[in-house]
Amino acid sequence: MMVHQTDQLLQLQYDFPDYYLFVFFATLCSYNFHWYLTPDMPEKTLRINWTNNNKSLHLALFLIGFCGSAWYFFHFIGHWFWVMGAVVLTFLYSAPKLHFFPFYYLRKIAVGKTIFLAFVWMYVTSFLPIAIDDHHWGLPAILFCISRFFLIYAICIIFDYRDRPFDRLQGIRSMITNFSEQGVDRLFVVSILVFAASTAWFCYLQSNWINLVLLLIPGIITAGLYPYAKKNFSDYLYYFVLDGLMMLSALLMLLLPPR
Repeated sequence: MMVHQTDQLLQLQYDFPDYYLFVFFATLCSYNFHWYLTPDMPEKTLRINWTNNNKSLHLALFLIGFCGSAWYFFHFIGHWFWVMGAVVLTFLYSAPKLHFFPFYYLRKIAVGKTIFLAFVWMYVTSFLPIAIDDHHWGLPAILFCISRFFLIYAICIIFDYRDRPFDRLQGIRSMITNFSEQGVDRLFVVSILVFAASTAWFCYLQSNWINLVLLLIPGIITAGLYPYAKKNFSDYLYYFVLDGLMMLSALLMLLLPPR
């Protein structure tokens, strides 16, 4: 849905179905690779217990995702440079969980873990479709990528705040684990403000104020949920509500009539 939103807002033209399938299989691959490598966590929840008890399923889904994404990778071989960027970035996010040299040492230097994850999401769902289309470079495309990045980053900050105790136990460094409570709050506020400013500028250039409202809604909800999400670590809140906010504006645009 996030890729489709990018296509529609910037009127991109490329092989949509194959790219959607590539993103589907690549997400299946990277997600299950990440959780297959994740060790037991000290705080048990239903989701964590399920993950720990289904490592073989994670491995099977990783292999299915790997084969599918490898197949569709070759459909975009003409854009191999940009597509390989997505592959490398996605792998590097989970690489610190590997327990052998040199990946183990990434835990101590990967202080931008949250930035890295948000950038990967933005890269795959916004920047890469623009790069494959290759006819819509310009200020609107840049502003849209900035808007997407800072919304996703604000959401990732909340996830990393929840995971701070576990990350510290694992020796994984990030800005969120290093910052004080006030520092994390300031970082979140700056992210929301940059998201709002870049979104408004993008919609001003597009002369579409209805889209401005639709694009801002997830950021407004994220800001409103921030104090509550710092205290309530429910899996439903994080994996349905907060994760869902990344695609909420895309869903709203699908439900409303064309403008």
